[in-house]
Amino acid sequence: MKIIHFADLHLGVESYGYTDPSSGLSSRFLDFVSSFDKLVDYALAHSIDLVLFCGDAYKSRDPSQTQQREFASRIKKLSESGITVFLLVGNHDLPNAVGRATTPEIFDTLTVKNVHVANRPDIHEIKTRSGIVQIAALPWLRRSFLLIREDTKNLNFDDLNRIMQRKLSVIIKNLSKKINPSLPSILAAHVWVSGASIGSEKSMTIGQEHVLLPGTIANPAFDYIALGHIHRHQILSKTPPLIYAGSLERLDFGDENDDKGFYLIDIITDNETSEKRVNYRFQPVNGRRFLTINVTIQPQDTEPTVKITDEISHHDITDAIVRLQINFSQESEGQILDTEVRNALKDARYYTITKEIKRQDRLRLNAHSAEEITPMAALEAYIADRKFSKSYSRLLLKYGEEIIKEKASTEKN
Repeated sequence: MKIIHFADLHLGVESYGYTDPSSGLSSRFLDFVSSFDKLVDYALAHSIDLVLFCGDAYKSRDPSQTQQREFASRIKKLSESGITVFLLVGNHDLPNAVGRATTPEIFDTLTVKNVHVANRPDIHEIKTRSGIVQIAALPWLRRSFLLIREDTKNLNFDDLNRIMQRKLSVIIKNLSKKINPSLPSILAAHVWVSGASIGSEKSMTIGQEHVLLPGTIANPAFDYIALGHIHRHQILSKTPPLIYAGSLERLDFGDENDDKGFYLIDIITDNETSEKRVNYRFQPVNGRRFLTINVTIQPQDTEPTVKITDEISHHDITDAIVRLQINFSQESEGQILDTEVRNALKDARYYTITKEIKRQDRLRLNAHSAEEITPMAALEAYIADRKFSKSYSRLLLKYGEEIIKEKASTEKN
């Protein structure tokens, strides 16, 4: 049985983008759709049996019609080709109020062939082209689903989290008891597991979140545990495999150094002994690159613009989303030519420029006041403090001395 495990699509993220002139859509929205297309094309080309999505189809709990259309059209493409699709509800898929529909429920309402939706804990026996697979679903659960009012009375968040951990542990244990050991079994969960390395999801957290211990969820009754919610792909355990697929596309600079993609799982069952072997590997998707370029301008740098553009030229910025961070002292302020810097970034897909000015404390001239020190001595102390090169210091002193003498001569006359 060949399975694709992915999660955290987050259609609707439009930061670091612009309006595409040909479609009228955000360039970032098109990036996310393009990554999704690569997954769909891979599934069709490699005879995948099941595409397992572990939550957060959209950025917003109220996605636009365009976002829903683009998501649904790709799910339809998979289902019509005979690939079974399983959609788990994540925290971004939940409505703002209890009783309203979750965003994936439309597929159940329309009874779309080969598409299954899980919005509550349960066991699903799913038919695929290579046989039946059991999926124990653990979608993102509201606190109100797990706790009654008496549970939460006079408790702080840590106490609430411990109670929720216990209740989720009981749910997982009860699900595992319903598993038929002769069939392939997967636990699909949209949860935060402690110890996971986080990325861009930190900026998308909705309120305080409960965290599960790895031992709570790594139940050996399951052949594979497919996780969603954390945007950095990672393996938390190998026995059984406890794996975050991560987000399919980079969301922001928190994902800059992360590979993006999905996991491929092969579950091989011995028909005589019912023993199962699970193989898995990460399949990268070539999504939009994020790149940070840091430049520090020193006081002795006489051509700061050249230094910045030279640093940019040492990076491949073509079609990347670039963040240029310039750090410089007060002396260099006004010497940086923005037009030339922006021209050096023209091959980037999108760029931002931030400037950090280091304000230096006023120079203390050996505790002397302005009336107690000569202009030339003050100039010498100033140049020495700025640590310019010897040749540049001599040049400054030469012209400075001429200006001081000219000024003194003018005042005498």
